[in-house]
Amino acid sequence: MDSREAYPQRSLNTPEPAAKRLIWVFSGIVFLAVVVLNRVQVPTDGTWDVHIFAKVNAVINSLVSVLLLFGLFTAKAGKWGAHRRIMISAMILSVLFLVSYILHHLFAGETTFGGVGAVKVAYYIILATHIILAATSLPFILITAFRALSAQYPAHRKLAKRVWPVWFYVSVTGVVVYFLISPYY
Repeated sequence: MDSREAYPQRSLNTPEPAAKRLIWVFSGIVFLAVVVLNRVQVPTDGTWDVHIFAKVNAVINSLVSVLLLFGLFTAKAGKWGAHRRIMISAMILSVLFLVSYILHHLFAGETTFGGVGAVKVAYYIILATHIILAATSLPFILITAFRALSAQYPAHRKLAKRVWPVWFYVSVTGVVVYFLISPYY
């Protein structure tokens, strides 16, 4: 007997062209919001640790990394219901991460990396690739999710094979960046 579950039913009936337009507009708005809000700093009275959000971000990114691994394993095992729940959880945590990320930068501003030599070079390479991939992956993550939720499973699978490694890299390097920069907060 095959242990694979039946594919979940279609959840979305929106035509793909309309969904893609909404996804690209939403992704553009999120990108602009992050860029603009990274340039704004809200002063605090100094009675609380503004870097608490950075710690929360590292925890969330760690959880997203674990969920992405479980999502991959459940997909390979054909456990579609579990896969769907796990991936939706990863997306919800990613939204919470984005809110916490914006709050961190609003209250804490930018932190200068204080490392030197090879560590500094490695940090900036990791940071640059993390930022570029984080900034460009959102619409593809959302299109991948849309295809799953609209029961376009072959198209979902084809895109997910490219998007999943990028999303995983971004979540893991987010934690690495935190551990490298946190001594300089």
